[in-house]
Amino acid sequence: MQNTMTQKIAVVTGAGGGMGRAIAAKLVQDGLTVIGLDIADDTLAETAALIGEGFEQVTVDLTDDSAVQGAFAKIAETHGGLDALVNNAGTCLMSDFPDIPADELSRQMAINFNSMFFCCQRAIPLMSGRSGVRKIVNISSNGAYNFDVFDPPHYRASKAAMDTLTKDLARRYAEEKIAVNSIAPAMTTTPLFGVLTEDVLQKAISAMPHGHAMEPSQIASWVSFLISEAGDISSGNVIVLNQGRDVH
Repeated sequence: MQNTMTQKIAVVTGAGGGMGRAIAAKLVQDGLTVIGLDIADDTLAETAALIGEGFEQVTVDLTDDSAVQGAFAKIAETHGGLDALVNNAGTCLMSDFPDIPADELSRQMAINFNSMFFCCQRAIPLMSGRSGVRKIVNISSNGAYNFDVFDPPHYRASKAAMDTLTKDLARRYAEEKIAVNSIAPAMTTTPLFGVLTEDVLQKAISAMPHGHAMEPSQIASWVSFLISEAGDISSGNVIVLNQGRDVH
């Protein structure tokens, strides 16, 4: 078992994708050891090759509770505990209401919400006894709040459920010094752009006040801030990042 008295250990889910890769790279740059979880072994290996030292990869189906339990048990055995969890894994399935098949609804909730729920269940016990304020950062979506954009309703619901759990866990574990926040970005350049038709994509980007989508590195910097000591006093918040597009 490694000495974790000074080394901070973080888990980033969906680390094989564009957003997860940027977040993992930023946290390694900040001096944390990052364990990247993803179902896609090939893209996870690409992340590991790009980041190098300080990043470890674990291929796991995050919608399978027993698999998640096994992954976190391995983290506990190797590192002794956990200081931060970033629930970034997610996707957007594009069937629209009312023609959303029951299996697609179940899959959407499983990928975006169930995976986050399972990871929080397994991560919080590993945070017990660690020094400082431990952190959970959940990557939600501006689509949970802006109903003028294209997002399908089951996607919105999955992200809204994530934010409700964020608030519950923040209150539940406040006295144990576990801070839990959500970040809800609007249009951000990721492989998820590939699920959109060109006209829908261009319409969504043109609605952004700066005239372009946000970048994964920008979201990663906000994650970094929340995980740093500066983020110790923030908990239970949903931080909307959208260039001022939706101000109410």
